Amino acid sequence: MLLGEDTEGRRQPGNSAGPAGVERPAVAVVGAGIGGLTLAGALTANGTPYVIHEQARELAEVGAGVQLSPNAIRPLLRLGLGPALEEHAVRIEAMEVRGWNGRPIARTPLGAECERVFAAPYLTIHRAHLHDALLSLIDRERLGLGQRLNSARELPDGTGVRLTFDDGTVREADVVVGADGIHSTVRETLRRDEPVYSGLGIYRGLVPVDALPAEARERLVRLWLGPGGHFVCYPVASGAYLSYAATVPLPSDAPPRESWSRPGDPDELRAVFGTWAGLVGDMVKAVESTHQWALHDRPPLRTWSTNRITLLGDAAHPMLPFMAQGANQAIEDAMDLAACLADAPVRAIPERLSRYESLRIPRTAEVQRGSRGNAGILHLPDGPAQRRRDAHMAVHAALHDRAALYAHETGRSVVPA
Repeated sequence: MLLGEDTEGRRQPGNSAGPAGVERPAVAVVGAGIGGLTLAGALTANGTPYVIHEQARELAEVGAGVQLSPNAIRPLLRLGLGPALEEHAVRIEAMEVRGWNGRPIARTPLGAECERVFAAPYLTIHRAHLHDALLSLIDRERLGLGQRLNSARELPDGTGVRLTFDDGTVREADVVVGADGIHSTVRETLRRDEPVYSGLGIYRGLVPVDALPAEARERLVRLWLGPGGHFVCYPVASGAYLSYAATVPLPSDAPPRESWSRPGDPDELRAVFGTWAGLVGDMVKAVESTHQWALHDRPPLRTWSTNRITLLGDAAHPMLPFMAQGANQAIEDAMDLAACLADAPVRAIPERLSRYESLRIPRTAEVQRGSRGNAGILHLPDGPAQRRRDAHMAVHAALHDRAALYAHETGRSVVPA
């Protein structure tokens, strides 16, 4: 029996008593990705009862990496993930940008200077390792697998939310959080809109560093820009692999549905990037298998909550990956939402969800717009516009130019510093 239910799936009263006997809300988290699990970990830390409903029958992450900037690392450390990050993540020394022919464009120092300025490192990690670390924060008995949500509707009397699942199960909760990705079922409760196709697709995968030249072992995030595509790589799994992300235009007439598990053709990857200078050519030559999907986002929302339902991560603000902030913003969402729900009586939920929106919507909308804007400048053909872009990147490559992203504090009230 899951927390907050009786044997017939109904909500039980008095789920958890907070200070002075105040009843805390029972939270249903829909989705067990990075954002959903971070929220569950933070709710565990502040004693808020929750359950997680995940549609997958088993948890698995594709072979790809994720960049974690200091604005996400600080809260993860407060949740106790320091040892796991130390074991699996890679501390990045610098971020380098080059042209497709190898010419240097910009370099941002990270390493010890990033830790000194922003009190946290810049890390890269395999998504599966991050996922496993977040799972260690939660009570696994509160995680339900194979539970595909059909609908979430507020009760007519305003006292909670009724969740119905594809297998006919009906459950209730005081608060429902949609952490169910860009094709969010929970989001449909709030707004009927469709993902916006960017005209771009991305290939992602891993290459063992043993199959590459010695420079592959450097602790760098590398970005190459060229006409018709750009290529990013960085080390993961304690430096044993390079995770790559290669972005190219795709036909706009029939874009494939966004899917993290769709196989791609390594020969198509080599056809675009095989003649690029340096490590790019070496990497695509070594690729044996890859995943490919079309890139979508959605316009920023002015509101993403009702009195009892809210969103986080890609369900709230799906963004293109061109600021490397998707996972970081989901972690920020989760920490701020958990802080807003901490010690909240059930009657205060509408006010707390409104507070959460006011904290998150302006920031995530700005990152969404910045990510979409970058899509238009990364694939310029060689010429005057490309040279102006490169000069701008060089001028703004200093670490302090990242302060708006990296210095942001979130969820400080969730657990003691």
